Amino acid sequence: MILIKNCRLIDPASGTDDRRDILMEGTKIARIERAGELTAAGASVIAADGLICAPGLVDTHVHFRDPGALYKEDILTGAKAAAAGGVTSVVLMANTTPCIDRVETLSYVLKKGKKTGIHVHTCANVTVGMAGETLTDMQTLHENGAVGFTDDGKPVLDERIAQKAMEEAARLHVPISFHEENPAFIQNNGINAGKAADFFGIGGSHRQAEIDMVRRDLALALKTGAALVIQHISTKEAVELVRQAKKKAGERIHAEAAPHHFSLTQEDVIRYGAMAKMNPPLRDEEDRLAIIRGLADGTIDLIATDHAPHSAEEKARPITEAPSGIIGLETSLALGLMFLVKPGYLSLSGLIRCMSQNPAALYGLDAGYVLPGGPADLVLFDENEEWTPKRFVSRSQNSPFLGQTLRGKVKYTICGGKIVFADRADSPADHR
Repeated sequence: MILIKNCRLIDPASGTDDRRDILMEGTKIARIERAGELTAAGASVIAADGLICAPGLVDTHVHFRDPGALYKEDILTGAKAAAAGGVTSVVLMANTTPCIDRVETLSYVLKKGKKTGIHVHTCANVTVGMAGETLTDMQTLHENGAVGFTDDGKPVLDERIAQKAMEEAARLHVPISFHEENPAFIQNNGINAGKAADFFGIGGSHRQAEIDMVRRDLALALKTGAALVIQHISTKEAVELVRQAKKKAGERIHAEAAPHHFSLTQEDVIRYGAMAKMNPPLRDEEDRLAIIRGLADGTIDLIATDHAPHSAEEKARPITEAPSGIIGLETSLALGLMFLVKPGYLSLSGLIRCMSQNPAALYGLDAGYVLPGGPADLVLFDENEEWTPKRFVSRSQNSPFLGQTLRGKVKYTICGGKIVFADRADSPADHR
């Protein structure tokens, strides 16, 4: 048993924002009472004065590189990084090597995920080999545990294939997510065609690459009835396209924002180089603010990290050769607090809704809420604590936030009624 005493419970699912005691027995929450009312003989007690308690975060866009590139990350190290960031459930992307286009690879990932301290779910591929030509056996993959479908990392360029995939996803009642970058508008990916590309003296990724694909896929979603996720949105035009589509299709249209897209711009690519190179790229300040407005008005309903580990050697290559992507599991909550809550764009409840309740609901996960009888998956954090990460738990360290002062620190992560992360003085970060 674990007893949390005197936390500020924020649970958007029940509308709670008040002081509470929470008792967990086994994998479930046993009781929730007003602060000071609960005792339990033999329970481990967490004195949560000054801490916020929320449902464990649910990150539905994560790369653990397993199978295929374990030197960057694997399912076990990735799960530890997730726990350090307050994340108790992840949905993995399928662009592994081999990719998750068959039951054997799917089963490998799910079996290894059960060995971690968190809940590891995964998508399967839309097309065989991520080649964009032939649909996978989506029904069989879903029946064997895939919670959604995506070829993230590559766009599905063939409109006919994209439509067929959406039709099948709609039939199976599962989300389908699309990487929205048309290579016809990209000379070098990962760098915005504008100030950043000009700085490096290269051609970059034009914003039209995203706009073109988002427009097409929203139209297909309206036509097919699919539950579509526009992944890692980066442009103001795409935000507006989603806003208008939501007026027609409501809750079937979803969009996700990565923390780096609401906290950084192409100016940071000039500052950090390949450490801030990602697909789609960081763009202008007006795009960053449009994404924030989209989160504030519900146009964008998911915050997902696109946690993308790469080795130091890979990121040290010339800007046109270095891979795109940054890690994000351990910094996502802090960035949400700093760039969304502190400036007043979102309430704490609104942030947790986008980082826990909404993604859990989309994928049909038993997560994202705090009620008696519900899962004992919780995060406790100090919204004001400053910390400077010197090294992350993740096997890879490719983040522009390494060595930067952040505000908002995870103190405990509890998953299945067990403490899977506890912040201590000997952890790999300085705290003050």
